Amino acid sequence: MSAHAGAHLADRALVTRFLDMMTAEAGASANTISAYRSDLEGASALLPAGLVAADGAALGGMGAAWARLARATVARKSAALRRFYAFLFEEGFRPDDPSASLPRPVAARPLPRVLGHEDIDALFTAVARGLETGTPNAVRLSALVELLYGSGLRATELVSLPRNAIRAGQPFVILAGKGGRERLVPVSARAEAAVMRWREHVAADNLWLFPARARHLSRVRLYQLIRDLAAQAGIPAERISPHVLRHAFATHLLEGGADLRALQALLGHADIATTQIYTHVDASRLVELVNAKHPLADAPPQSSRVDAARHPA
Repeated sequence: MSAHAGAHLADRALVTRFLDMMTAEAGASANTISAYRSDLEGASALLPAGLVAADGAALGGMGAAWARLARATVARKSAALRRFYAFLFEEGFRPDDPSASLPRPVAARPLPRVLGHEDIDALFTAVARGLETGTPNAVRLSALVELLYGSGLRATELVSLPRNAIRAGQPFVILAGKGGRERLVPVSARAEAAVMRWREHVAADNLWLFPARARHLSRVRLYQLIRDLAAQAGIPAERISPHVLRHAFATHLLEGGADLRALQALLGHADIATTQIYTHVDASRLVELVNAKHPLADAPPQSSRVDAARHPA
């Protein structure tokens, strides 16, 4: 066996041990494990001496191999390798951690698309027009939109709701979101009423609140339904999606004075930095907030105090 082949066999063995640790100790999901395996095996194939034996110079050269990849992809691959080398060092498989030499691109987060209050009003006006027809599809659409905008559900969370997840008189539902993290999601009286109306159309023995032929309503079909509703409301298709409605939920709560930490919990974000970007508000709102809430908001300017001291009445 060549030294090159032997190095890659050693890589595979330690990658497997690392992924076993990620599963057992970090509780990583199957998708995360699959992504880590792909990134680590891909890096092993690029490094002549293999992944385990690579030095800082070899890792520094990875930037050239990844030059045509998106910044977010490079950031993900670098993060996987950094975690792998930390594992090797901590477990004594290497005397050092060379991962400081890896490329560290800063992935730019695009600002989310925004729906104003007037857009939301137009959407719900279109929903109300549909309800006048009395068709089951219109009743289902009402429940979907109420939960997207009123509770901030992710598309996957929404379409995969069990039939009895939302109960009459219970103003919340507990969901397992990304990474298996549970969170409490509010259910407004409006959303509850819409769901109860829709559930009358769902067979009692059905597992899903929004069933479809194969299993439950698909994310693609949900996307199509929201786009069709936007067209009826006069909103350009490129401005809306189920995720945009989730963002509107967050943005409008923040504009109304919601606490950022509470919003983080409602959205199920592991990192509050995600919430800060996801719920950006315009500068005028921030200035208004400072002027209204700061302890010195009602105090006279300092110059006025100085002038009064110099020229007493």
